Amino acid sequence: MATVVPATAQEAHWAEPGDATAKGMIDLERKWAELSCQPSNVVEEALADDFVGTAPDGRRYTKKDALSEHRPPTGTVHGCKLIDARVRFFAPGLAVVYGRESAIHKDPHGKDYERELIWTDTWVKRNGKWQIIAVQDMAAPHS
Repeated sequence: MATVVPATAQEAHWAEPGDATAKGMIDLERKWAELSCQPSNVVEEALADDFVGTAPDGRRYTKKDALSEHRPPTGTVHGCKLIDARVRFFAPGLAVVYGRESAIHKDPHGKDYERELIWTDTWVKRNGKWQIIAVQDMAAPHS
């Protein structure tokens, strides 16, 4: 005999202003957005061990890849900033952060250009700690 447990839909909701969990997520997202300009341990701190991300060029990468690719700032990138980020909770242990960031890069000829990314990061809470398990980044279209 099988027991059927009715499932109830969890209402998704945007984080309220001042929500401590959302604020912590956004602080880590800011550190990641500024990583090319300001060294930090945000990759180790925020990414889950089973993390998989999709870069703007379509390449997939893991936490190990992100850790090995991180290099101290070289001066070819400046003006790193988080433009905006909003947190939407889908369940007690599941959230998505939608955001935008920008930085000034140098092209091969030494000319500055702005690169803006639009991204979606998926967070889960495991063993009492919120971690990013997946990201999808895209270059913002130029207007």
